Amino acid sequence: MTALAPTSARTARRQDRAKNKAKPGGTPQSRIIVTGLLVVAALYFLVPVYWVVVAATKSTEDLFATNGFWFAENINLLSNITQVLTYDGGIFVRWFANSVFYSGVGGLIATYFAAAGGYALGKYVFPGRELVFGIVLGGVLVPATATALPLFLLFSQLGMANTYASVLIPSLVSPFGLFLCRIYSTATVPDSLMEAARMDGAGELRIFHVIGLRAMVPALVTVFLFQLVGIWNNYFLPLVMLADQDLYPITLGLNNWLAQVDRLPEFYELTTGGVLLSVIPLAIAMIVLQRYWRGGLTAGAVKE
Repeated sequence: MTALAPTSARTARRQDRAKNKAKPGGTPQSRIIVTGLLVVAALYFLVPVYWVVVAATKSTEDLFATNGFWFAENINLLSNITQVLTYDGGIFVRWFANSVFYSGVGGLIATYFAAAGGYALGKYVFPGRELVFGIVLGGVLVPATATALPLFLLFSQLGMANTYASVLIPSLVSPFGLFLCRIYSTATVPDSLMEAARMDGAGELRIFHVIGLRAMVPALVTVFLFQLVGIWNNYFLPLVMLADQDLYPITLGLNNWLAQVDRLPEFYELTTGGVLLSVIPLAIAMIVLQRYWRGGLTAGAVKE
């Protein structure tokens, strides 16, 4: 019995070392490399935002006379923001409201359509289901710039070019959102719960709205965030569709200001201040909804 004790202890230690090696995180060297890569990636995304914050505090003269990554002696942030909000009768506020309308309404409706389509493809069996899903996946591969000109010709023939609808309607379709909602609904909406609801007399629409949408909340938030950011940053479609400055979103309006800096250098102050204001809504949305975003992206990744 005593001879077996050291052997058992050595075996236990080897098992403990094997368990430690199998734990997530890997070796210290690998953790250092991964952390370093994450720091580089964070700097890649945060440095432009930092530069925008610094540039928005400077006058046009300080913007070119001082170090671009440090503040000038005179902080002109409030005056720059005031100029942005009051220039040309407050046209920036109009652009801001247009972007909120395009991205907010478009994101909500696109999310609902993606949820309905993904739920139908994930929970119902019907002829041609996989063909429809394949066409949707093909839509993911088509770049938005390739469809902008055909859409403009179509809306021109319908007499809807240069209207809110010409930018809003194309934003209501999200192939990636439909794909994500199908995968998520298949994994999270129990067939037994749907059958129990049918036995209680619930219709299919009620089952979708009461059971399906509630179970798909993390995926819906993820789709909404993608649509919100995509529509908010959309530039080419409004450029093709819109001629009236009052209908411009922020992206098109700021580019219009930037095009005038060669003639009027003061537009640098307006452009940098406007860019800073345009980042704030997206940052707030990401901070508020990030926990749902992470949940939607990782759902179904681990098999229990």
